Amino acid sequence: MSLTLHDSNARMSQIAIHNGTVYLAGQVPSDASAGMKEQTEQVLARIDSLLEQAGTSRDQLISAQIWVNSMAEFAEMNAAWDAWVTPGRPPVRAAVEAQLAKPEWKVEIMVVAALPEG
Repeated sequence: MSLTLHDSNARMSQIAIHNGTVYLAGQVPSDASAGMKEQTEQVLARIDSLLEQAGTSRDQLISAQIWVNSMAEFAEMNAAWDAWVTPGRPPVRAAVEAQLAKPEWKVEIMVVAALPEG
């Protein structure tokens, strides 16, 4: 199968589709002045938009990687995540504390999803 890239620039693509699988680049908040929960909600809304553009949705998530700048706010990130993830269909997930590319970012999330069959 072919590889399809979307929203690309010289450095990276936001979406890669290969063999019925959608890979998203790590997504970061648009308003870095917000708190952890709100930044996570921004990121998840962006993920929803990119998944829709790719022809899939959060219902088809396979995996998620989450980076937070402080485990002290981990519960706030999880509150936004738990409200967003499709009940009964949570993907495999890893979450770690890391120094992000910009100090004002509190969270970055990268997901992989399947394209719906049929």
